[in-house]
Amino acid sequence: MPAGVPRGSSSGGAGPVLVMRGAAATVGGRTLWSGVDLVVEPGELVAVLGPNGAGKSTLVKVALGLFPTSAGSVELLGHPAGAASRKVGYLPQRRSFDPGLAIRGRDVVRLGLDGHRWGVPLPIVGAWRRAERDARARVEEVVELVGASAYVDRPIGSLSGGEQQRLLIAQALVERPQILFLDEPLDSLDLPNQAAVATLIGGICRDAGVAVVMVAHDVNPILAQLDRVVYIARGKVVAGAPRDVITSETLSALFSTPIEVLTTSDGRLVVVGEPQPPEVHGGRHAHGRG
Repeated sequence: MPAGVPRGSSSGGAGPVLVMRGAAATVGGRTLWSGVDLVVEPGELVAVLGPNGAGKSTLVKVALGLFPTSAGSVELLGHPAGAASRKVGYLPQRRSFDPGLAIRGRDVVRLGLDGHRWGVPLPIVGAWRRAERDARARVEEVVELVGASAYVDRPIGSLSGGEQQRLLIAQALVERPQILFLDEPLDSLDLPNQAAVATLIGGICRDAGVAVVMVAHDVNPILAQLDRVVYIARGKVVAGAPRDVITSETLSALFSTPIEVLTTSDGRLVVVGEPQPPEVHGGRHAHGRG
């Protein structure tokens, strides 16, 4: 699918889900990055890339309203960032579960619906039963969406990293968000699970019409799914379609050093001269590790 074209949105053309205009972030008097202009449409998959410490996770936190901008503006679902939390899904950097943790995968997913509630609800019995029935049906729906039905009733601590990650994504989706933020969702997964989870994320964008903004350490597993990239380095940011951003001219300017992007005979891209080990990428894109 051409980069930048929304895939399967159910929003009825309601407009962008995320708009950042001239945004900047400052920590301890140091500007991490500035001049971010980004528009994310329903159903798009956007990767935030760059070296470690460049401010990728901070960009996600700024978009969520968890970290203030030092310049510019951010709108999330048509409101100032932080004002539409129930329509926003967020999966922070991967946390590990103790192997002995006995809570079922199903209950981890259900926390996405109930985790914000306190005490024991005491509604009318009939209404409570309907709400409980609806909640169980929704959990089943997202479990099936992420392909976790076969192990959802097993203890979460006994599952593989890829299985746990699918259930955490289901938890983030259970309240039907319009946009989902994922911070390093492929981290610590082996290559087969990286590919499987990346395909899952692409399918969520395409089939459920949910926009996804994800921080990625390695873009290789998601290349075929991407609509646009946000590349951060040395306090500067370049955002756009991968084929426009990942070029010799753009990366050389971003890193302030000569960088050459080469295309191999089988269509892969090789970044040469980047101030990190060169990367070889499949498909139509290339990037640097971050």
